[in-house]
Amino acid sequence: MEQLIKVNLLKYLNENYFTKHELLELAKISEAELLEYQHKKVMPKCSYRISLNSVCDSFFGEFKEESEIEYYAKGYLSWIGILQSTQDIRSVFEVFSQRYTQAITNLKEAGFRSSSDKVNSKLSLHIDEEWEHFLNGIYGLCTKSGLPEDIAAKEIAILQINEMLALDEAEIDLIELTKVVNLLDEASSMFAPHERKKSSRYRLVDEVRRKYKLTS
Repeated sequence: MEQLIKVNLLKYLNENYFTKHELLELAKISEAELLEYQHKKVMPKCSYRISLNSVCDSFFGEFKEESEIEYYAKGYLSWIGILQSTQDIRSVFEVFSQRYTQAITNLKEAGFRSSSDKVNSKLSLHIDEEWEHFLNGIYGLCTKSGLPEDIAAKEIAILQINEMLALDEAEIDLIELTKVVNLLDEASSMFAPHERKKSSRYRLVDEVRRKYKLTS
């Protein structure tokens, strides 16, 4: 069972993320450049880090090797492209902020809404907090791309779903609930196998669909 869990985890990561080596190859940058971007707090950290301990026994004796693999959201390849084309690296936060703000505006125009101050009067403060989570690699773990548009969609969807679930059941508009649950589904990652039962996707997509018999 333990071996199967490890296999499923590696399968999930290898299918949905870039290893650090793959990211560096595709972006055509060195490991030192990646670390420098992270040191300057403009590039997210990895979302997963796997430690592998290999043991091989043969006629020639036992061989042991320890290695570590870092996994990055695939959307970070385009983010590195922004870093490479930006003359003033200090302006990168503004790129994140503008994209996040525009995404929230677009979502509101599409009918998604929340009464929370986070996406209204205190949006700027909220974006500051989101930037820190972004840099720590959190959104590379829980959104499909790890980029501002998916982050904004995930946040406003969670806020709206929780507000709707706080209503009396008879007051819940199931058509509207389906729409916002689908938004969260589209923005969220599947999560690693061992994380799924603890994730926002499980609570607010899978379980809400099951309870209210929603269609995707």
